[in-house]
Amino acid sequence: MDKFFLGLALVFIVTYLWYVSLVKKRNTVLEALSGIDAQLISRNAFVYRILEMADQYDHDELLFKEINGLLAQSASAYSTIDPNEVKVHFINAEQLNDKMAMLVANIDHYPDLKSDNTMLQAIQSYSETESDIANASRFYNSAVSELNAAVEIFPGSIIASMASIKVMPFFELTEVPKAPMDAVDYL
Repeated sequence: MDKFFLGLALVFIVTYLWYVSLVKKRNTVLEALSGIDAQLISRNAFVYRILEMADQYDHDELLFKEINGLLAQSASAYSTIDPNEVKVHFINAEQLNDKMAMLVANIDHYPDLKSDNTMLQAIQSYSETESDIANASRFYNSAVSELNAAVEIFPGSIIASMASIKVMPFFELTEVPKAPMDAVDYL
């Protein structure tokens, strides 16, 4: 009888330790996700600034509307523990990134805008923020890799299911091409 209770206690302890490990991994993912969100909020501020400056020139209204719509989606609340909502959040961030790449590439068609130092500084700050997002995404993806492995491997899969801990999506963001600039334009 003592061996039975000892065995049961051992199973309970191992299960509890595995559960604690899963919760820690999930919390690390949530911490990393908040780091990405902080960088996305910073990026959105630069996007608004770039749009305000570009709006002074006769620019592509459709592209502005698309970017503004994506900004609104990017700023909307979502559940950080729901993998589907996190994935949609990441898709919105990627779509905004793609549209901003189009806007930055189109700046060459507007010499006044291209030569505006404030605009160039805003684009430079935007690019730096994209670099910060890439760094935050590496931390997030590393944490997600650890969590997902722990959730998918037995007995973690059973414990994660009972604790409602789910596999999280990876964050993949393409790099924004920088507007080609020729030093001759500024001489």
